[in-house]
Amino acid sequence: MNTVAFHTLGCKVNAYETEAMWQLFKKAGYQRVDFEEKADVYLINTCTVTNTGDKKSRQVIRRAIRKNPDAVICVTGCYAQTSPSEVAAIPGVDIVIGTQGRDKLIEYVERFRRERQPINAVGNIMKQREFEELDVPTFSDRTRASLKIQEGCNNFCTFCIIPWAKGLSRSRKPESVLKQARQLVEAGYKEIVLTGIHTGGYGEDFENYKLADLLWDLDKIEGLKRIRISSIEASQIDERVIEVLNASEKMCRHLHIPLQAGDDAVLKRMRRKYTVAEYKEKIMRLHEAMPDVAITTDVIVGFPGETDEQFENGYRFIEELGMYQLHVFPYSKRTGTPAARMPDQVPEEVKHERVKRLIELSNRLSLRYAQKFVGDVLEVIPERPYKEDPKSGLYMGYSDNYLQVVFPAQEEWVGKVCRVRIDKAGSEYCHGTFVRVVEDTPRPAAV
Repeated sequence: MNTVAFHTLGCKVNAYETEAMWQLFKKAGYQRVDFEEKADVYLINTCTVTNTGDKKSRQVIRRAIRKNPDAVICVTGCYAQTSPSEVAAIPGVDIVIGTQGRDKLIEYVERFRRERQPINAVGNIMKQREFEELDVPTFSDRTRASLKIQEGCNNFCTFCIIPWAKGLSRSRKPESVLKQARQLVEAGYKEIVLTGIHTGGYGEDFENYKLADLLWDLDKIEGLKRIRISSIEASQIDERVIEVLNASEKMCRHLHIPLQAGDDAVLKRMRRKYTVAEYKEKIMRLHEAMPDVAITTDVIVGFPGETDEQFENGYRFIEELGMYQLHVFPYSKRTGTPAARMPDQVPEEVKHERVKRLIELSNRLSLRYAQKFVGDVLEVIPERPYKEDPKSGLYMGYSDNYLQVVFPAQEEWVGKVCRVRIDKAGSEYCHGTFVRVVEDTPRPAAV
């Protein structure tokens, strides 16, 4: 039997796509092995968000070639899309395919085996107008299923290469999303995470079907307990989206809304589509519609030209908004983007100091948010044994408002909705007491 090994770099969308590509190989009769083992085919799903992403991708490609020089080496993903000739020039790379047309993967592998001629199947992503249909009926993670609903981005922020790697925004047809969602529920998943490159832009390329319409249709699916949006821009949270968040029992009280900077001058240089005041207004509206909503965000520190004063403005703004958690990134030059050519690049040590301060703020905000729930009973879906103490009989799972809750559980409860009383809050984990399993439904099968 032929074997295939995968390595994914980068974001959750890439992880989703790797699962989808595994389905193609599985249907063709392949067996999946660990990337560190000898395989007949190695597939590397690359990232190009930063220059480091490119470098790491090259290192992983070379590692696969060393593992088995006779294997078929396939390279896909963002780095393959933006720099196909650079990837193809690595000795030992056999197939280069970008971020589109991956349904033909097996065909390419078979063709390479017959002809032993390198294949470069990277097309012009900017001309792509159709969503690439790749199904993922089941996941290695047995509790939460990702469902990709959108691809690409029209924003062209000055620090970002993504539109050149993923193309312009394209939405998955509603009937396809709903069919896949029903399949996932039938497979036993209780929670679906809607993912995409610019998830909130879903439906912008359709006549009269937008994200709010999709959320209402998903809300009607029987057996689905939770709908989580992986990320949404403040500018895309309109009144209709707020209405669903307010009215639907299934929408999670957690939203990831990228801020990137808390100062108008920096936001303008980043070419973001909102001001600090507009962002704040959306957050306030969400708190009205969904009391106790957990809002997580992304922040880039040390963007070219960011002064101490502009950083402090952002720091105070985030503190005032009472976010739940920050994902903090030091600005990293990405060749080919306008920001990489901007004057006044911020020194590394200044970035480092700012990152440290924001991480400390994030821990403080997370603890403050979690403390509000001590004594409350929340619904938690256990995912895995508590990794800090695997033999303790404790399991970790997420509440609908994204608290990581650790509590005594049994292996057979993984993937089921449990009621858990929160006893102790922490900035990373909250500890709780098991109350009961909400319903006895089959959990997703292991992959």
